[in-house]
Amino acid sequence: MILRREKSVKSAQFNAMRSLLRYICGLCSKRVASQQQHLPTQQLEKQPQTKKLPNHYENTNIWVDIVTCESCETSFVLYTNVETKLVEVKIWSLDRLAVIIIGIVTLILGILLSTIPWLDYFILKNLRLWNDTLSFHYWQRPGVVRLTKVYIYNVTNPDGFLQGEKPRLTEVGPFVYREDMQKVNINFYDNQTVSYQHKKILQFVPELSIDKNTPIVTPNIPLLTLTSLSPKLGYLLSKTISVVLTAAKFKPFINVTADQLVFGYDDALVSLAHRFYPKHMRPMERMGLLLGRNGTLTEVSTIKTGLQGMEEFGYIDRLNGLDHLPHWHKPPCNRIAASEGSFFPPRDITKADTVYVYDKDLCRVIPLQYQRGVKKDGIGADLYILPENSYGDSSNNPENECFDSSDYEPIKGLQNISPCQYGAPVYISNPHFYQANESLLHSVEGLKPNKDEHETYFKIQSKLGVPLEGKVRIQLNLKVTRAKDVYPVKDFRDFIFPVMWLEEGISELTPAIRRWIYLATVFAPIIIPVASYLMIFGGALAIVFVFVRAYQNFVFARDPTLEILEMGRRSLRRGSSFIAQHQHKFMHRESYTLLKTVPGDLLDDKEDAIPIMTNSS
Repeated sequence: MILRREKSVKSAQFNAMRSLLRYICGLCSKRVASQQQHLPTQQLEKQPQTKKLPNHYENTNIWVDIVTCESCETSFVLYTNVETKLVEVKIWSLDRLAVIIIGIVTLILGILLSTIPWLDYFILKNLRLWNDTLSFHYWQRPGVVRLTKVYIYNVTNPDGFLQGEKPRLTEVGPFVYREDMQKVNINFYDNQTVSYQHKKILQFVPELSIDKNTPIVTPNIPLLTLTSLSPKLGYLLSKTISVVLTAAKFKPFINVTADQLVFGYDDALVSLAHRFYPKHMRPMERMGLLLGRNGTLTEVSTIKTGLQGMEEFGYIDRLNGLDHLPHWHKPPCNRIAASEGSFFPPRDITKADTVYVYDKDLCRVIPLQYQRGVKKDGIGADLYILPENSYGDSSNNPENECFDSSDYEPIKGLQNISPCQYGAPVYISNPHFYQANESLLHSVEGLKPNKDEHETYFKIQSKLGVPLEGKVRIQLNLKVTRAKDVYPVKDFRDFIFPVMWLEEGISELTPAIRRWIYLATVFAPIIIPVASYLMIFGGALAIVFVFVRAYQNFVFARDPTLEILEMGRRSLRRGSSFIAQHQHKFMHRESYTLLKTVPGDLLDDKEDAIPIMTNSS
C-alpha cells in the first residue's frame, strides 16, 4: 500500500500518525514494541536499501523501518521512497498467515474425512486374518468365556418302559464345563488361507453345576447299537449275540454318574470294537459322549482369511485336506463352506440373509437365517436363528434328502448323524424336540420345549462379522430298532430315545474385545462425521475471518482521519492509562521519527506524505 501525503494534511499530522503507529497496534490496540530494524540505523543512513516494489515503483531507493506489536506480534513495515517522496506501509502478521494455513489444512482434512471411507478401510485391514492383526489375536486365542452345559435325561421307569409304558424322563443338570480354547499349529498359505488345529481343555465349573457324581439311569448305548444292527445280520448270528450278551449279563439300561457318561467309562463292547473295528471306523477305548473333546483335536481345518474378499471370510476351505465332508456323498450335505464360529462374512458387505456354521458334533453344516436387528451391550447386531426345517423333513426341505438313509423314514426335527458316530444310530434334534414332529414329543413324558431355552441362535455384528453372543443347542437321541431274537433287549421296542442335550457358546465378550468393537461400530461412525464437519466449518470460518479482517483494515485505511480515530479509540478503550503516560511523546515530532535518515525536503510543507494504511498478507 502507498501512503501519500495530501496537501490538506500537514506534516505534524503525518508525524503524529507515524508516532501513533509506532506505539499503538492497529490490529489489537496494544503497545507496539520498540523500533526493530533489519539493518542498523547507521547503515540505513549511509546507504539506503533497495527493494523492488510493484512495476511502477521498480528501481527506486527506499528506506526501511520496522516496528512489532508485543501482543499479536504483528510487524509494521514502512518503506520511504527518497525519489518519489512516497511512504508505503505493510502489515505482516505471522499469526494471520498461520491461521490461513491451518484453516486451509483443516478444511482439506475435513473434506477428505467426509468423502473417503478410511474408517472402513482401517476396519477391513485389521479384520482380515493375517499375522499381528487385531482379528488374528482374537481368533488365535479368543479369551472369551465359552461354556458347555450338559443336561442328561434320567429314566425313572426303565422296567415300566420295557413293559410298554412311555419312558418318564427327568432332566438332570446343568453340568457346566468351561472351555479353554486356542488354535495351534497355525500355517498361512499363498492362496490366502490359514490352517490350524483346535486345542480344547474342558474344566468342570462346580459353582455353576450340580454334583457331577449324580447317579443317572440311561440307555446302554453300546448294547443297543449292537442289537439294533442284529436284524441285518440274520437269525443265526443274532442268536449268537444273544447268548453272549446274556452270559455277560448285559442290560438295556445302566446306572452311571453324569461325569462317567460325559467323559467316559469302561465298557466291554466298546473295548472289543476299538480292538477289532477297521481303523477308519474305530471308536475310542472307553464310552463317553464328549470323550474326544479334551486336548488337541486331530482335525486340521483350513479357513479363508478374507484377503481375497469378505464374501466367505472365516469360512472353511478344507477339512483334513478335503474340500467336502466324507460322511455324506452328495451336495449340499457334504459341503464345508461354513464358519467354525469365530468369524462370519459381514452382512454389510455380503447383503446375505443366511450364514452357515459347522460343528463337528453336528456332523454337518447348519444354516442360520437372519431375523432382525438387535442390541447387545449397546452394540448393534443381527439376530440369526436355526430355521425350523433344518433337521429332517426332507419332504418339505429337499436339501435334507441326502442325509436320509434307506432304513430311515424322514421325520421333521430329527437328523441322522450315525456316519460320524462309528455307525451308532445317533440322531440329533433340538432340545426337548423343540420344533420337531409332535409324535416325538408325545412318545415320552417329561419334556417341555421352550423357545428361549432350546433355540439355536447367533447375534453377529453386521460390520465386522464377529459374534457378540451365540448358543448352539443340540439333543442326542438314540434310534433303537427292536431285536426280538436278542434276549436282553427283546422287550425294547422301536423307539427314538432322548439321551442328553447340550448347549455350547458364549454370552459375553471380554471387556477389551467389546471396547474395540464399540469404538469401531458405534463411537467412530458418529464422532468421525461430526469431527469432519466441524473441521470443514472451522477451517472455512478461519479463512473467511482472516480475509474479512483484512478487508476491514483495507477499507478503514483509505481515510487517514478514520484510521487515526479508530486506532485512538482502541487505545483509549483498552489502555487509556498507557496513552496518558506517553501523550507527551506524540506531541514532539523530533523524538519519534520512524526514519532518522529521511532528508528534510522529503517532508516539507509543499509536498508532504501522509500514511494511508492498508494490510497485505
